[in-house]
Amino acid sequence: MIDRYQRLAERLRIELADLEREVQRAQTSWDTASRAGAAQDAYIDSVALNLHGFYSGAERLFELIAAQVDEEIPGGEAWHRELLDRMTQAVPEVRPGVIRPETAVALDEFRKFRHLVRNVYTFNLNPAKMKNLLSALPDSWRSLKEDLTAFASFLVQISHSDETADE
Repeated sequence: MIDRYQRLAERLRIELADLEREVQRAQTSWDTASRAGAAQDAYIDSVALNLHGFYSGAERLFELIAAQVDEEIPGGEAWHRELLDRMTQAVPEVRPGVIRPETAVALDEFRKFRHLVRNVYTFNLNPAKMKNLLSALPDSWRSLKEDLTAFASFLVQISHSDETADE
């Protein structure tokens, strides 16, 4: 269990760097789209893909935590929403909440957008909705990064406390 928590903490840190790149790429594509004229659609598509990637990456980390720490991944039709909600909840004698409720509220908008991207043609995406998400992205990203960094520290701490308990 100790090694598993340390590996998970390291994976969280590595994936946070990848999420940072998704955030930067979304913002760069959005900035370029505003100056691209006729080529704007290609940049809007890029923004959508990177916003999709941002939430998908966060959700992948939540799945890892649910599988390796909680030892249970939600199922059923609304599992994406349930997983996000579960990450705000402490699991008694196992772990604290992974993210704050306000982080989950912000991320839920990205979850909904990711669902939309998966289910409509890109030419049906609403740039005004994307603009709102991009405006929220820096604060949402900062909050997620703080929460997951703190959780990674918790994992390292708990793995070290298990080591001392074994001695």
